[in-house]
Amino acid sequence: MAWEVFSIIGTIAFAISGAIIAMEEEYDLFGVYILGIVTAFGGGAIRNLLIGLPVTTLWGQDMMFQIALAAITIFFIFPHHLIQHWHRWGNFTDAIGLSAFAIQGALYAVKLDMPISAVIVAAVLTGSGGGIVRDLLARRKPLVLRDEIYGVWAALAGLLIGLEVLTCDLFLYGLFGVITVLRILSYMKKWRLPLRKLNRA
Repeated sequence: MAWEVFSIIGTIAFAISGAIIAMEEEYDLFGVYILGIVTAFGGGAIRNLLIGLPVTTLWGQDMMFQIALAAITIFFIFPHHLIQHWHRWGNFTDAIGLSAFAIQGALYAVKLDMPISAVIVAAVLTGSGGGIVRDLLARRKPLVLRDEIYGVWAALAGLLIGLEVLTCDLFLYGLFGVITVLRILSYMKKWRLPLRKLNRA
């Protein structure tokens, strides 16, 4: 049940996140759909490649594709005054998508009896892979590669799930809330990882 819930939450959040970026970049309707779909399913595709599953596994998720298309359509026709603060919306939905998909990816790896290192990698790739593809298509520097804390929260979720200390649904929902809040706080408070610059010759 938890796996399905997080799949739905992550799909909706990242589909809207991709649509927001596409609308900001002034893409047409087709571009909005493409960027939304790529953001929602890109992380899962990358994860499947690295843990040895065929990418075609994604094509069995008809319901998720329908949910993503519906979310993008509804968001696209929203009144302008409700989405004019797109930047705030974008970071909020991105935080939700990161948290939901990181947990979903980690659960997927645990289900396949992967070692804890693979669980952490699956969490990071599922949580941030779609966002990386989205940002590259929008010609932006991917969030996960910035000094702003982003992928660390996905790795933390993967670590906690990989340790299998608590695996009940209540714990997973609590973890989802904590990771989402931490991501939002790291954006609002401008928390940063250590950064070292090299002077160009």
